[in-house]
Amino acid sequence: MKEIYIVEFPSNLGLKEPQPGKESGVKKLPEWFWRHNLHKEINPKNILTLDAPKYSNVKDSETQILNANSLVEYAREQAYLINNILSQNKFPFIIGGDCSILLGTAIALKQKGNFGLFYLDGHTDFMDISLSETGGVGGMAASIVTGNGHQKLTNILNLCPYIKEENLWCVGNREYDDQYENEIRNSEATYLSLNDLREKGIPNCVETFLAEIKNKNLDGFFLHIDVDVLNDEIMPCVDSRTPDGLSYAEFNELISYLFQSEKLIGLEITILDPDLDLTGQYTKDFVANFTQTFNSSRNKS
Repeated sequence: MKEIYIVEFPSNLGLKEPQPGKESGVKKLPEWFWRHNLHKEINPKNILTLDAPKYSNVKDSETQILNANSLVEYAREQAYLINNILSQNKFPFIIGGDCSILLGTAIALKQKGNFGLFYLDGHTDFMDISLSETGGVGGMAASIVTGNGHQKLTNILNLCPYIKEENLWCVGNREYDDQYENEIRNSEATYLSLNDLREKGIPNCVETFLAEIKNKNLDGFFLHIDVDVLNDEIMPCVDSRTPDGLSYAEFNELISYLFQSEKLIGLEITILDPDLDLTGQYTKDFVANFTQTFNSSRNKS
């Protein structure tokens, strides 16, 4: 079993301001998880933190994306750190931040080989800038890391695409809108909405994904978890709330199968905003469910 390195990327660079002059609180998530004992329960070999550049709510004139230059700078630094961890055969357990933190990890994965990406999220995050009202990379992360969009972000270090489009599995979206969903339907990625996941069954979906990783002879896969994949009633502390979502029973079942796979080389957790969890109860429930599933699954693997 690989030693775990918790890696903290406290960034909100990929999100718009929730209100004028106020940054998103997701950058506080690593410290918030610490206060609610996630680090203690995971018991990592080491904890590393990489602070993000200063936030700006101004769109880059070249790309129309928020914080574009800062995101590129940060992604390079993230990639260097994650590359070192993977080179030591350690397991990077990454805490965001918003979904834009995926850029640096995806670059590191490309530097290390050919990997799959299991993108577990209440949204596809596979959107062209033309459809984005905010210009936030958080809503385009899956698209950008698979090479879609402006080369300033898709071709950092001349490594486009970081993840091959056909090696992306986008699972859990419940933003049911044809224009939005057609972006990923028309790609080479595998797309399973929340309805699809429930119809096909969680065990079948994960088994098919893991079989694809094996059959393609990929070097492994990385797991992205946006907590907004959870039901809005049990996880309302997110920037883009949507009705429905996975119950903890469904969520725990799904991630437990993935955690038991020896092909899983790292994971990240994003979007939980401490500013929106005034009592901390939603975070406590998440930490309890997640850490129990993570630890028990790894002991079985």
